[in-house]
Amino acid sequence: MSRASLFVILLTTAGVAAAFLLPAMPQPVAYHDFADQRVLLGIANFADVASNAGFLLAGIAGLVVSLRRRTTFEHPAERWPYAIFFLGMLLTAAGSAYYHLAPDNERLFWDRLPMTVAFMSLIAAQLVDRISVRGGLALLVPMLLVGAASVVYWLSSERAGAGNVIPYGLLQGYAVAMLLLLAVLYRSRYTRGADIYWVFGAYLAAKLFEALDDELLRLGDVVSGHSLKHLAAAFAGFIVCRMLWRRVLDPRATAVPLAPTDPARRAPPPAGSASTP
Repeated sequence: MSRASLFVILLTTAGVAAAFLLPAMPQPVAYHDFADQRVLLGIANFADVASNAGFLLAGIAGLVVSLRRRTTFEHPAERWPYAIFFLGMLLTAAGSAYYHLAPDNERLFWDRLPMTVAFMSLIAAQLVDRISVRGGLALLVPMLLVGAASVVYWLSSERAGAGNVIPYGLLQGYAVAMLLLLAVLYRSRYTRGADIYWVFGAYLAAKLFEALDDELLRLGDVVSGHSLKHLAAAFAGFIVCRMLWRRVLDPRATAVPLAPTDPARRAPPPAGSASTP
């Protein structure tokens, strides 16, 4: 087993163990108290609702790019994890807008569920691009089910009076860490593979904006951190869309994992040869 594979397995094992071993933590009630509660055009919390248009636009653009015939996919089935990722962004636009109209735990479920679709399908897409087409596609549905299960479990636990948001929180952190780990350890079979680092950066920006919700609104009473969080997260979708639009097969890449200390790479296949999924 390569060191790269070992790192991936250890991260996954640590995430699963933490989900079972960490003490339960209910969703804080204060989470729903966002800074910008202004009403505009009769819409409560207008800015937090309207800023979800970014997800809508990114989802539409991404679906068009991922499903168009000219977009580079070595094997036709490779487009489906990306298509599901952008579908998740479309659903996030609807779910998040619905939640922000009247924030509470019941509505938050419809915000978080489509986000897990986006997280998990993007990991599957990167597994396909960087490690194994068959393996990534085979893991797509199980990963989507695990993501959905974390949100269903959270809401069920809240309804039972013993809320536990830890598994969902760990899943979100695991998804981002896994994307970064895959980008560092494995070369994509396509050009533009380094664009994933920009996705990671957009996620960090979104979390920073979220943490500064009140502070940013106070700067000029223009926009809150949470509204900017939506735009930063949507920008990550546009990064993936641009990556797909501009990429081509990379003749230097192979399916062999590249750990940071690996001194050598397998020679690229002869021109015109077909790789095995």
